Amino acid sequence: MTRVLAVDDSASMRQMLAYTLRTGGYEVIEAADGAEALERLEGAGVDLVITDQNMPRLDGLALTRALRAQERWRKVPVLILTTESGDAIKSEGRAAGATGWLQKPFEPQRLLDTLARVVPQPTHGAGHGR
Repeated sequence: MTRVLAVDDSASMRQMLAYTLRTGGYEVIEAADGAEALERLEGAGVDLVITDQNMPRLDGLALTRALRAQERWRKVPVLILTTESGDAIKSEGRAAGATGWLQKPFEPQRLLDTLARVVPQPTHGAGHGR
């Protein structure tokens, strides 16, 4: 099953994101900010990271940079899900290594469609051969 790390400091946004992902057949690991996300990744493998930008301790861009600095996470897609949409912040995201940018509030089906383009479709049952 495709595993996604969902990172957002808003508990309600994390719940909505996790619900949408689980409904779409993804396994979800949750974290409240970038620092917690890095802690959660120490013992887990993920196929995709979806992160908010504005969070305490470690924001989405800093998390993306930290992931790209580690060989293990260099090629894992990172999508930034945020209310920010300016060209400057998107440019910063690309420079940090973000794969894409999603706008809040998100439409569940559009989010799932985007994930289907970025990572393999979820398999219902055993793992996907890794």
